[in-house]
Amino acid sequence: MIQVLRAMKRLLRGRLAPPIPVQARHVELSAIVSADDDHSKPSDRLLAVALQAAGQARSISMSAVVEKMTRPPYYPNVWPGEHYKLLAGLVSVCQPRVVVEIGTATGLSALAMREALPTGARLVTFDIISWNEFPDTCLRGGDFTNGTLTQVIGDVSDPSVMRQHAGVFQAADIIFADGPKDGRFERVLLNQLAEIDLPKGPLLILDDIRVWNMLAIWREIRRPKLDITSFGHWSGTGLVDWAGA
Repeated sequence: MIQVLRAMKRLLRGRLAPPIPVQARHVELSAIVSADDDHSKPSDRLLAVALQAAGQARSISMSAVVEKMTRPPYYPNVWPGEHYKLLAGLVSVCQPRVVVEIGTATGLSALAMREALPTGARLVTFDIISWNEFPDTCLRGGDFTNGTLTQVIGDVSDPSVMRQHAGVFQAADIIFADGPKDGRFERVLLNQLAEIDLPKGPLLILDDIRVWNMLAIWREIRRPKLDITSFGHWSGTGLVDWAGA
């Protein structure tokens, strides 16, 4: 085992050529991990929501989102493999009043979830870069005019920023975290969410849980959780039942 770990470290440092047996547009380092010795198991709520959302995703159209893209690949139409239809399916099933997204980027995820929001609901998306400064953004000024979609500029791994916007997170029914996967941010975020208390017990969606830097973070979560990668993002989609013990 020690030799394997040392080899993996050398690989990560670029000293070895990755022994990847397939050719693909994008490849990430990951690991196959046993589930029987994981301390957290899925709750009935997670199983029910995941199954219903996957069913909804089968018939959800992403045409309105794809129309905002300037060039392919048209990721929202790829399902399973990309998570956009599943995100819309989860929103459709949960019928949230408030959705919080962490990581606006090009806006595809926000637009996908907004498509399924019930009347009167709102989506607040956080990033450290304004939407109109992000390359290839799919967002337009008109997307923010009716109050359904709002962007907040701020690093929520900063305790002062999290305290400032604690009320938004405490009101959330769904929190979708698509952060930098740097091995730090998501762990800090989880700790801060626990500190501010989330009385509504939201559904937490974590992106890229099978990427190398996320493996330990996902494993450390002790709340009920469910890996639904086969119905979501090829790099990993995880659900956490924040209300579970």
